[in-house]
Amino acid sequence: MENNINLPRNNKKRIVIIGAGFAGLKLARKLSGSPYQVVVIDKQNFHQFQPLFYQVAASGIEPSSISFPVRKIFQTHSNLHFRNTELLSVDTDHQYVITGAGEIHYDYLVLANGVNTNYFGSDKLEKNSLPMKSTAEAINLRNRILSSFEKANLTEDPKEQAKLMSVVIVGGGPTGVELAGAIAEMRRYVLPKDYPELDFSKMKICLYEAAPRVLNGMSDNAGQKALQYLAKLGVEVHLNMRIEDYDDDKVSLSDGQSLYARNLIWTAGVSGQQTKGLATELYVRGNRLAVDQYNHVIGFENVFAIGDACFMEGDESYPNGHPQVAQVAIQQALNLARNLKANNTWKAFRYTDKGSLATIGRNMAVADLPAFKFSGVFAWFLWLFVHLMAIVGVKNRFFVFVNWAQSYFSRDQSLRILISPYRKK
Repeated sequence: MENNINLPRNNKKRIVIIGAGFAGLKLARKLSGSPYQVVVIDKQNFHQFQPLFYQVAASGIEPSSISFPVRKIFQTHSNLHFRNTELLSVDTDHQYVITGAGEIHYDYLVLANGVNTNYFGSDKLEKNSLPMKSTAEAINLRNRILSSFEKANLTEDPKEQAKLMSVVIVGGGPTGVELAGAIAEMRRYVLPKDYPELDFSKMKICLYEAAPRVLNGMSDNAGQKALQYLAKLGVEVHLNMRIEDYDDDKVSLSDGQSLYARNLIWTAGVSGQQTKGLATELYVRGNRLAVDQYNHVIGFENVFAIGDACFMEGDESYPNGHPQVAQVAIQQALNLARNLKANNTWKAFRYTDKGSLATIGRNMAVADLPAFKFSGVFAWFLWLFVHLMAIVGVKNRFFVFVNWAQSYFSRDQSLRILISPYRKK
């Protein structure tokens, strides 16, 4: 093979993991010290803590606080290797992955490359809306929102001001609800101090959800409570409403009405990404790879898929697939690591639902735990603790905690800075 990527040569079997998200990173760490040579491939050289992207977008925390270099994690593990490149295709006949930097032979291949934003076939929505599936996109969203207020402060046209200041969020899942709440708190406590010349009664925050309720993956009680919190913060929630089109700042709705907003944020859905070299028949609902109860990709003994990228067939408890959340990814990674190390006695995957949390604003959160469901201040503190402990790196946890504490007591953030990529003139 030509242009092979440089890797240590030894007699160890090689496991190649595509993706350094929750699933891929957890699997690699659990295989440290194992008889395998483990190679992680990702186009970013850092792990991203996705549940807090919305706080980066809302200027609540620094991007570096939710990003952790993969190489730093691997420093003390001699059998773990990282290569910063992008997967292009897979050759399952010869057991090679083809990347932008060359080819790597594998004995076992694990696809943990997550999902992409799903625009449901709308090219205009894909082109004009603002996604939030990566740290870079969260920074771009923050820049877009802040620059809109700077522009609004430069014009005397009230209609143009209203268009620049207003925010439309599509999707009533945890990301959409949490982002709406964060921006609403900025509107109430932060932005009027930064822009005293603007009339913030013109700023609308609209949340659109095609389903009859928000937080579909949580209980009815959580959905109702979230609606109450959003209403308290002044967010306009529109249920059973789809966005049909978005062009030239015009948002076209499924009921025939329209509105104008410079910032439309898309959190409405995700879709798996097909890998060249794998038959399209292997992909099922949501473009996810069909796997068996051991996370084997159907038809392969040495190719696996874990996390958001897979759809486990045969699990009667989840006929529509497991939830695409971090806990599923982590538990599948733990189970696969155990199986690869056990070698002979493989254990089928069974998901243990440890509960769901969502925060809407200060002292406002909802919690669905296996034993009971609750909301309010205690749910909010539980959300803070769970997310703080899940962040990789003690230093990162400390900085996030400091930002949260400062924001809680001052009702302000100090991260409202516009940083754009340098362009040489």
